[in-house]
This record gives sequence, C-alpha cells and structure tokens, in this order.
Amino acid sequence: MSSRTNLGPIVLAVGMLLISMVSYQCGASLAKHLFPQVGAQGATAFRLGLSALMLLLWRRPWRRLGKQRNWRVLWGYGLSMGAMNMVFYMSLRTIPLGIAVALEFTGPLALALFGSRRWLDFVWIALVVAGLALLLPLRGQMQALDPVGVMYALAAGVGWALYIVLGKKAGVAYGADAVTLGTSIGALLAIPFGIAHAGSALLSPTLLPYALGVAVLSSALPYSLEMVALTRLPARTFSTLLSLEPAIAALAGVALLDERLTLLQWVAIATIIVAAAGTALSVQQPMLAEPLAN
Repeated sequence: MSSRTNLGPIVLAVGMLLISMVSYQCGASLAKHLFPQVGAQGATAFRLGLSALMLLLWRRPWRRLGKQRNWRVLWGYGLSMGAMNMVFYMSLRTIPLGIAVALEFTGPLALALFGSRRWLDFVWIALVVAGLALLLPLRGQMQALDPVGVMYALAAGVGWALYIVLGKKAGVAYGADAVTLGTSIGALLAIPFGIAHAGSALLSPTLLPYALGVAVLSSALPYSLEMVALTRLPARTFSTLLSLEPAIAALAGVALLDERLTLLQWVAIATIIVAAAGTALSVQQPMLAEPLAN
C-alpha cells in the first residue's frame, strides 16, 4: 500500500511535465507567425514579457519576499531562462523545429548522462541517443543545415541544462514563486533585444493575440508545470524524461505546420518514447526531492 501511495507524486509530476512539453511545442509553432513582423528577438520579448506580467499579477510574489533567500540561484535561473529562449528562437529562423529541439536536447541529455549510476540508466540513454540520431538528418542532408542556426540550438541546450539545475534549486528556495521571479528576470534580458530589433512593431494591436498565445503556451503554463515536476523528480530523471521533446516537436510540425515525417523518423519517435517511459518507470522513490511549497 505504501509503494502505491508513493507512486502518486511521481505520476502527477510526469503528467505535468508531459502537458508542459505539449504546450511548449504548440507555442513554438505559433511563435513562428511572429517572426516576419518582429523577428526572433521580438517574439522572445513578447513571450517572456507578457508571461511575466501575467504571472506577477496572479502570484504577487512580493508579498512573500520578506526574508533573505538565495538570490544568486534565482538570477542564474532567470538569466538562463531568458538566454535559452532567445537563442532557441534565433535557431528557428533557419533550421526546422524538430531538428532545433533535437539539438537543444543535447543539454539535458548530457546532464542525464553525467548523473547516471546504474546500467539500466545507460540503456535508456542509449535509446535516446539512437532516437536522436535517427531524427537528425546526418546522412547527406546535414550540410544543408545553417551552421549558425545549429550553433544557436546547441547554445540553447547549454541554457536548458542550466535551467534544470538552477530551476530545481530556485524551486526549493522560492517555491511556486520561482517561476514568476525567474520569468521576470528572463524578460529583463529579452525585452531590450526585442525593442532594439523590432521597435514600434511590438506595439501593433494585430499581433497581440499571437503574442498572448505564445506567452501562455510557451512560458506561463509550461514553466509553472515544470517547476512542480522539477521539485518532485531528480534532475537526472527530469532530464531524461525531456527526451520526449523532439518527438512532440515533430508531432507539432505534422499537426500545426503541415510537415511530413518519414517512416524512419516515426521509428525514432517511438524509440524516444520507449526511453522516456522506461525512465519514468525506473524512478526510485528515495531520490525524489521535497514537494513544492505554495
């Protein structure tokens, strides 16, 4: 009975992480509609600026900041969030969504690899690597990818790994307010770049529905759900579960961008899903973090 009870928080955390990944990829697809008008920088400013405003009005975190906390971790978390979003959108200007996410995933994958101790962990990671290898066009087409876009996606992977590590610590220190405060710090980084690139185009009322959709789907909702998952799952498990991101990105491309996948790419998606499911089933209860404080 005890083991069944202990499984509840794990299932809840995994479910929230799945919802956040679907939301994130839907928001990324929607954000591409903003690129012609405001560029990747403007889309990032919309995303983080509006989501920070929404979260600040909802959470009002200033009411709970009376005592001294770990400000370095919070600023590191927020700046890594802002930089990660900026360079990821910069990569989407020149390389496809699925490939950008696959390259970005090298950050969490490296984090999962460094934290592994059991032989079974390496089985799941090997499946992830195999799936990513099948997703990436390594045979003949890789040279057609824009090298600058590839570098931006890899830089986003570094930011993603930092986001996981620092986000877990920020969640312990600040509870649910960590997302609000971190998003606000990320917005402080992104907005000046957006203004410098897009200028008055950011004030266009016709772009507001897209901007609000991107803010909710790509930041406010997924980051809030991810923070709950971060504080209930080990960083290694969280990182490996994120292996679903390339698969979800590919599915979002099919559903929202009318992209077509080959049989080999579907095999890759199935491989990654098996690895993610195996990781979720092999979570050990003693490794779980403390629950998120409200």
